[in-house]
Amino acid sequence: MSSLLRSMAVLMVAVLFGNCHAGFPDRPINIIVPYAAGGPMDKLARQLAPQVSSLLGQPVIVQNQGGAGGNIGVAMAKRAAPDGYTLLLDHVHMATAPSLYRKLDFAPAIDFEPLGVVAESPLILISRPDVPNVFGDLLRWMARQPQVTLANAGIGSASHLCGLLLQSSLKLRMTTVPYKGTGPAMIDLMSGQVDLMCDLTANALPQIQAGKVRPIAVTVREPATGTPLEAVPSMEKLGIAQGPLAIWYGLYAPRGTPTPVIQQLSAALTTVTNSAAFRKQQMDSGLNPVNDWRLTPAGHRKYLHEEINRWAGPIKAAGEYAD
Repeated sequence: MSSLLRSMAVLMVAVLFGNCHAGFPDRPINIIVPYAAGGPMDKLARQLAPQVSSLLGQPVIVQNQGGAGGNIGVAMAKRAAPDGYTLLLDHVHMATAPSLYRKLDFAPAIDFEPLGVVAESPLILISRPDVPNVFGDLLRWMARQPQVTLANAGIGSASHLCGLLLQSSLKLRMTTVPYKGTGPAMIDLMSGQVDLMCDLTANALPQIQAGKVRPIAVTVREPATGTPLEAVPSMEKLGIAQGPLAIWYGLYAPRGTPTPVIQQLSAALTTVTNSAAFRKQQMDSGLNPVNDWRLTPAGHRKYLHEEINRWAGPIKAAGEYAD
């Protein structure tokens, strides 16, 4: 962002919201990332933080607090003072945790003030190299097998969630094989130990290009035009009525944070997310920046409720819980 654009953005935030809550912010802001450093969410947070900092005029510090599948960090954010100085960045976990965990120390729809959905990543269904990747042939192949194995990176992971929707849509039970992370699952898929897996497109692309796995379908509505995956059909075009699936990332403040502070943070978030520099960073990382109705507190709240309801059925039907 150029110095002129940065100055204009700062002025816009100040004019719109700065006088509503005098003095905010007057000290550093923390963003809790409820997972270990080095992952996609940590990278997103560290790209977001300096640009929000430049708008608000205070340091924005990323604080990693992993454990319990993200629940420890989320609970920590819930207990923080509702003053805008502690925020939470989390992904679709905020929508799936109420169904995946029978005991939970927080209620995402109640305990937080959504600020906006920032970015999302599509997934892709892939197979081991010798499995048919034309959908009709794949279905016939599956019907002939005594069992079809579907790998995932652990309960609650993106690959696990994609697998739940796939089985629900096809009305077909597969033998799910959970791993401790995407890496081990991908290794076994490439070596033929398991048949199928869903994965983030950014993770799967190098193995697809190397011919080590075969692409079947992407989980968004339209093929990924302009990318190396543009020839891969969408699940919707194949008639898999699971609806689009992307792993989305949103920013939150604790419940009770004053409305003027929410508005000021939201304005900064919108400015950053729509900036050319941030959008390029996300697209280079395999993420799609969000610039629709979800990039507002009200839109994010509505979307969170929709996603909580969406995941409740498939998770309950699978009977697989993370606790």
